[in-house]
Amino acid sequence: MELSVGAYTVPTDAPESDGTFHWDSTTMVVVEIASGLGYTYADASVAKLIESKLAPIVAEANVMDIPATFESMCRAVRNEGLRGSSMLAISAVDIALWDLKAKTLGVPVLDLLGAASDRVDVYGSGGFTSYSLERIAEQLGEWAEQGMRHVKMKVARDPSQDAPRLDAARKAIGDDVDLFVDANGAFQPKVALEWAQRYRAEWNVSWFEEPVVADDLDGLRLVREHAPRGLEIAGGEYGFVPDDFMRLIPVLDCLQADVTRCGGFTGMLRVGALCATHARDLSGHCAPAVTAHALAAIPATRHLEYFHDHVRIERLFFDGLPELQDGALVIDRSRPGLGLVFKRQDAERYRT
Repeated sequence: MELSVGAYTVPTDAPESDGTFHWDSTTMVVVEIASGLGYTYADASVAKLIESKLAPIVAEANVMDIPATFESMCRAVRNEGLRGSSMLAISAVDIALWDLKAKTLGVPVLDLLGAASDRVDVYGSGGFTSYSLERIAEQLGEWAEQGMRHVKMKVARDPSQDAPRLDAARKAIGDDVDLFVDANGAFQPKVALEWAQRYRAEWNVSWFEEPVVADDLDGLRLVREHAPRGLEIAGGEYGFVPDDFMRLIPVLDCLQADVTRCGGFTGMLRVGALCATHARDLSGHCAPAVTAHALAAIPATRHLEYFHDHVRIERLFFDGLPELQDGALVIDRSRPGLGLVFKRQDAERYRT
């Protein structure tokens, strides 16, 4: 099977930042294997890795034997390591293989994985620390009006400025919509715990994501064990292999995983099995057009992050996206594969 890959960099519609990072563009690496389509959000160098390490594996692969191809790809990047760029590359190729297999069989990816539902609840995600109060209110309020029952904003770049930002968010969404916050690992554990108390008491926040850096297991445990009732501690979006998630399960209330980072659909199903085994819910991180298929096949699914940047890019690059209805993405099961059509000419202007 012949593989082609391209990288496309799309500027943000405004400067964006969170608790620990700022950016003005996002790069998508798109993989095509015959009619199969996959992608990840990563540096353009991942495209080169796919070409050099994974394309030769795909050339000899049988699309019906995706687990075998997955293991071959993992062995091919042994010397580069199985996390980071290597797993981002494997994820994009794995997604394309599942899309191709489903199209070959004339079924949607969801049905090939095994459907638990045909819809996934989403939460609107944005509220960047670079936004004005007016923009926060506009964005989060619009999501609430669209029927989303949860919205998320970034915090902790300058905690002294967060109170008015949280006030604006809560006023815009009303009392009946859940407010989530994401610190992106900006706090030290005891400071995170102080803010956890305030988030819950003053703004009725119900979800505190990455209060400390993702691999500070002791810090996550401290915050989770002492957080106020009703405030869940979440994380996991930087998990790449099953062991990453196994280490996080004991210290989080809800586990997150990113299908474009954790091994594509093959890896995401393994994370779903871990969640089922350890009685944890799973929340999908970003890339909604593909993640919806994975989460709809996992009974432990709670919801999916409807991330502002990725929603913009996926609308620019693809037709056939899952439709947003009453706060959920609904998969059209009449469309084979992922149901996506790559708008190549529209994407070409962004090629890196």
